[in-house]
Amino acid sequence: MSGLYVDDYKVSVKYCSGQSVGSYTMSYGIEMIRRHVAEYIEQRDGHKANWQDICLTAGASTGIKHVLELFCNEVDCKPTGIMIPIPQYPLYSATLTEFGIGDIKYYLDEDNGWALNISELERAYEEGSKTHAVRAIVVINPGNPTGQVLKRGNIEEIIKFAHKKKLLIFADEVYQANVYDKDSKFFSFKKVMTEMSSPHNCVELASFMSISKGYTGECGLRGGWMELCNLDPGVQENLYKAMSAMLCPPTIGQIVVDCVAKTPACGEPSYELWNQEKCAILDSLKERSVMIVKAFNSMKGFKCNMVQGAMYAFPRIELPEKAIAAAKAEGKSPDVFYAFKLLEQSGICIVPGSGFGQRPGTYHFRTTILPQKPLLKEMLNIFQNFHKKFAEQYA
Repeated sequence: MSGLYVDDYKVSVKYCSGQSVGSYTMSYGIEMIRRHVAEYIEQRDGHKANWQDICLTAGASTGIKHVLELFCNEVDCKPTGIMIPIPQYPLYSATLTEFGIGDIKYYLDEDNGWALNISELERAYEEGSKTHAVRAIVVINPGNPTGQVLKRGNIEEIIKFAHKKKLLIFADEVYQANVYDKDSKFFSFKKVMTEMSSPHNCVELASFMSISKGYTGECGLRGGWMELCNLDPGVQENLYKAMSAMLCPPTIGQIVVDCVAKTPACGEPSYELWNQEKCAILDSLKERSVMIVKAFNSMKGFKCNMVQGAMYAFPRIELPEKAIAAAKAEGKSPDVFYAFKLLEQSGICIVPGSGFGQRPGTYHFRTTILPQKPLLKEMLNIFQNFHKKFAEQYA
């Protein structure tokens, strides 16, 4: 049995309480792994990270829900509101509805690579403040479903906006390893905020990471982490108490978190194989991101922004008036109508843009870049043939 395991991973086992994946761990995760996550963040950002501000979670979504639950109370007889991007990952709108929190929608700028315009944030905040006490803002970077990677200057603007409005920032950064565009670079909100001068480096921040994305893709094992910055100690203590009621995140998921955070170093026995597999996965995703954007932009009526990062394309589609009328006759949103026709006639499954939110009068859908290249090429050819027939049918 000993020959199955590389020596540098055998050493780690002695730091795991219980010596079994069936054992409970600390409610916030195994201490050694939390320390490794802190080291990962320090290497990523070039700044200190306190392992006691890091909690391991059953996927990023669990951590996000734990922090969102802090905002359930009314403020000055107003229900709480949280700013969320449109398009957005539906976890946010669904959880806000579950907790009775208002979703204050701000629209990403599609014509500017899905950037966040501060004027749009101001508009959304002022509009939302009429009915809600707006207390936080969600930013997804790299974007899901939109695939953009925020520029550093844009992140600085968002931090300044959050400080001015006294908002906590939810930094959903689960796709931080998935950056494909050579002119794009991931900057964490933690890094940018730390390097800003006072008072902007004191903004409350909760950032999230997951083992479901990146080059690991271990979605079903449920592992992730969150880091809390500048939270009031009393608030953080109560958050930890609430998390304790859930006992602990899955132990196997925590182990995979350790694999993501504590990767083999150059010269260690596992390094060559790990680096080879990591580079192969990310290089292939980069090729597929280019392939899918090129294919959609070659189709009449499509406009697809560059997939700078994450795992999805979110093209805009101009639908014929007859198709829009046919959709309304069936009681469907036009993008849902299109998605069902595509599924029924080709077997290809996409997610309608209305599931993520979109500007009124526009239609989009999300599709993934995950299929291997031969299958993706086949899928895109089938898609092109379907769309040509669809356009002719409803011309």
